Order: sequence, then C-alpha cells, then structure tokens
Amino acid sequence: MEKDKRNIFLVDDDMTNLMVGKKVLSDAYNVFTLNSGEVMLEMLENIVPDLILLDVNMPEMDGHEVIQRVKSNTKTAHVPIIFLTALRNEEMELKGLSLGAVDYITKPFSAPLLLKRIAMHLLLQDQKRELANFNHYLTHLVDEKTKTVVELKNAILSTMAELVEFRDAITGGHIMRTQKYLKAMLDAMRVYGIYKQEVDSYNEDLVLQSSQLHDVGKIGVRDSILSKPGKLTPEEFEEIKKHTTFGEKVILRLKEKTMDIDFLEYARVFAISHHEKWDGSGYPHGLKEESIPLLGRLMAIGDVYDALVESRPYKQAYPHEKAVAIILEGRGKHFDPQLVDLFEKIHMEFDKISDEVAG
Repeated sequence: MEKDKRNIFLVDDDMTNLMVGKKVLSDAYNVFTLNSGEVMLEMLENIVPDLILLDVNMPEMDGHEVIQRVKSNTKTAHVPIIFLTALRNEEMELKGLSLGAVDYITKPFSAPLLLKRIAMHLLLQDQKRELANFNHYLTHLVDEKTKTVVELKNAILSTMAELVEFRDAITGGHIMRTQKYLKAMLDAMRVYGIYKQEVDSYNEDLVLQSSQLHDVGKIGVRDSILSKPGKLTPEEFEEIKKHTTFGEKVILRLKEKTMDIDFLEYARVFAISHHEKWDGSGYPHGLKEESIPLLGRLMAIGDVYDALVESRPYKQAYPHEKAVAIILEGRGKHFDPQLVDLFEKIHMEFDKISDEVAG
C-alpha cells in the first residue's frame, strides 16, 4: 500500500468485476477488493477508506443494507459511496441516493468514466473538508474577537465600578460582594423554582456583570456627602437618593452609543430600582410589590445585607445573625416575601461571601 495514494474499497460478489476494477484503479489508488458487505464492514474496523465502490445486488447483505450500516457509524459516515449496478432502475437509484450514496455507475463500467467519477467525488470531499476547516477557523476567529470585546467591556465595567468605590471609600468591596450575593440568590431561585419563567429568561453572565453598575450614580454625588464621617442630615439623604436617577441617566446615555442593549438594560434596572421597597416606601419612584423589577428586589437584599454587616463611620458592623434577623423582619415591608424566604434558606452563603471578600 502506497502512502501517497488514496484508499478505495471495491465491494462486489463477482470476482471478475473485482479483478477488472482493481486493474483499472490500481495505478491511481490503493484498491482493497472485498467480496461481500460483511467483509467490508469488518475491514472498516481497521481502515477508513477515502471512497467506497459498492455493488447494489449482493447475496445475504445487499448494498442498501451496507450503506445504512456505514452511514450510521460516525467514524465512517463521511465516506462517499458510489453504487455499482448492472441494471438501471430509477426507484432503486432514488433509494440509494436517499440512503447517502453520492452517485451510481452502471456495470460493465467505462474505465475513463469510472476514474473521472471517482476523482470528482474525492475532489468534492476534499473541498467539503477544506470548507469545514475554514468554517472552524472562522468560528475560532470570531470567538477570539468576541472574547477580546467581552474582556474589554469587563475591564471598562470594572474600572467604572472601582471609580465609584474609590470615591465612596467607606464601601470597599461592596460591588464584588453584592455581585456574589446576587449569584447565590439566582442559583437558589433556579433550585427552588422561584420566579422561574423570568429567571430562565435572563442571560446570567450579563446580569452579574451589569450588577456592578448599580451604584454608578454615586459619581454624581458630592464628595462631602459620600465621605461624611457621620449620619446624613435629611437634606443630605435627599441628595444621595439622587444617585439612582443619575445612575439611570448615565446608563441611558451609554445605551444611545452602543448596540449592547440587553447588558445596559439590566444595568439600568439595577441602578434605578435597588432602593425601592415592597411596601412602596422606597425611592426614587415609590414602586410597590411586583411593580418593582425583580432584579431591583434581588439587589435590595444583597445591598442591605452588605450595609448591615460592614462597618460604617456612623455604625459598627452587625454580626451576621443580627443582619439576618433585620432582613427577615423586613419581609413584606422592605423586601419581597418570597425572596426573604429564599434568603433564610441560604443566608450562610452570604456570611461566607462576606468573610471571603474583605472591605
């Protein structure tokens, strides 16, 4: 067997046809002559040919049964099969083509025609392989470009989030922790089937990335308020409440300049709604119950928990148990009752996150 030649199986129960076929083809190809479909299927265990010439009318296992076996095996399904037949029968040819044959050649065959048909189908197979490789390369290229764009977007996002935390130095680590609290809640919602239809509709990667912008509006709040070492006056609190609407404006401005609408819509919802309360006493719009977007209701729990367990100039950090008790007390008032019940089930995960991500 010559390594630089293509391998062809010639399958026919007629010894004369095998001898003639091998004589015609041997100069150009490595020809394996096989006298039955069973023998060919055994040979396929060791050698996968470049093309099969298969007699239709054979005893015991005819060509139609053989091709079905070849095409059902993922190892050999790609191999082109040309049927050899002594009779022209339209119904039989249609059946063979429907099973995966690429061509029919009538016996006794013309040597030049046989060689030409084989060369044509091998060329088509090569072109299909090259196209598949090219498509794979293009897919890889697109994936790499997409990865680069995503990494750039994440870098910009993280930088914006860090800018907020740099200005609001008392809340170091807050953005990362709330992102992790959010993921813990989303994971648990899938387990327990809470708000299943809406959660299933989310692109979770984008939701988690965009949650980093929930406090982006703080870049519009005066340093003297953000950094005040004490409790805010009512006037100052009204000023800091504006970070929700300012954050929404920043994100809407970004939406005008990009095609990444889903990502920024999640960010907008987080920014504008994470201080709304279930009983309608929150801000900026006083939304009530399920009129508050689910993402806002989720962030409210993580945001408040983090504020409770972390130190502030005006308060010491509360122990985890006290923070949990305060959130449970807010069930149906500050927080969505279903989400509070879920938080109660997984609150130790919040404690773990708080310990891992230092402020």
